[in-house]
Amino acid sequence: MMTYKDAGVDIDKEALAVRAIRDVLEKYKVEPEGCREVEGIGHYAAVLEVHGELLTLNVDGVGSKVLVAQLVGQYDTVGIDAIAMNANDAVCLGARPLAFLDYLAMEDPDPDICAEIAEGLGKGAREAGAPIVGGELATLPEVIRGEEEGRGFDLVVACLGRVEGDPITGEDVEPGDAIVGLRSSGIHSNGLTLARKVLLSEYDVHDELPHGKTVAEELLEPTRIYVRPIMEVLRDYEVRGIAHITGGGVENLKRLRDDVRYVLDDPFEPHPVFEIIRELGNVPVDEMYRTFNMGMGMALIVPDEEAEDVVDEVSKHVESKIVGRVEEGRGVVVYADGHEVKL
Repeated sequence: MMTYKDAGVDIDKEALAVRAIRDVLEKYKVEPEGCREVEGIGHYAAVLEVHGELLTLNVDGVGSKVLVAQLVGQYDTVGIDAIAMNANDAVCLGARPLAFLDYLAMEDPDPDICAEIAEGLGKGAREAGAPIVGGELATLPEVIRGEEEGRGFDLVVACLGRVEGDPITGEDVEPGDAIVGLRSSGIHSNGLTLARKVLLSEYDVHDELPHGKTVAEELLEPTRIYVRPIMEVLRDYEVRGIAHITGGGVENLKRLRDDVRYVLDDPFEPHPVFEIIRELGNVPVDEMYRTFNMGMGMALIVPDEEAEDVVDEVSKHVESKIVGRVEEGRGVVVYADGHEVKL
C-alpha cells in the first residue's frame, strides 16, 4: 500500500512547518503607510488593502513536475502549470490576475530550455488574461540538481490580483448551498510525487498506459486555468466560496468554512490515470481523494436556486455539474463507486 507520505510528502508535517514559519513572522509584522493586510482571509492568497484598493498576492511552483519535464525533454507545458497554480488561487478570492513574475533557478541556463519554459509561461499568462512583467533567472549548479546532469531547474511564479467587489472568503457558505464542480484536465500539479513513484515503478515514462495515453502525456498534461469562467460567473451570480482542489484534494473545501459538512454525492468520474495509480500502488480510496483532484479542479459554493444557471454559464468554457451540497456537521464526505469516503 502506497500513500503520499510513503512517497516522501507528509502533508501534516508541512502544515506544522507552515505554522512554525507564520508564528515567527508574526513577530516581525509591519504595516507600511497606506497598506494593510486584511486579516482572516488568506486561505489561497494574501489580501492587501492598498490606498483603498483590495489586491491579492500569492506565489507557487509546479513541484516535482519539473522532474518529469527533464525525463521527457519537454519543457513547454510546465510554464502553463506555474501560471495556472497562481491564477487559480487568486480567483478563489474573487480576484482578477493583474500581473505575474517568474523565478527560474537552473543548474545550467540552457537557452533552448529557457525558451521552451517561456513559451508555456506566455501561453498560460495569456489564458489568465494578465502579463508577465518581470522575473529572475538564477544559475545555481551547487543547489539545483536534476534527473539528467545540467538540466535541473525549479520554476516559481508570483501573482498580483485585484478583487473586483468584496473578497470571497467562504464565510457566507451555509447548509443548503450547492457545490458546483469544474472538471480538471488531469492530475494538474499536485500529488506528482506519488503519481510519479507509482507509475514509474511499473512503466517507462514513454510507455503507453492501458487507456491509450503515455505516462509522459498524463504527467505533463497542463493544469487547467479557470479564470475566465469564474470571473464570468461572478458578474451575474452569488458565489459564496471557491476552492481550488490542489494539494490536500477535496479537503481544501474545509478552507472555506470548517464548521459545515461538504457532501459530494455525485462527484466527477475520475480520469483513468487515477484508477491506474490507485490499483498499481494499492492506494486507499481516502488517500486518493486527500492527495489528488480526482477529476474536479475547482469547486464553487453557490445558493441552491442558482446552481443550475451557474452550471450552464461555466459549461460554456469547461465541463461542469452539481457535485454535492453543504450540510450541517463537519468535514468532507465523498460517495464514489460504492465507497463512502470521510475526510
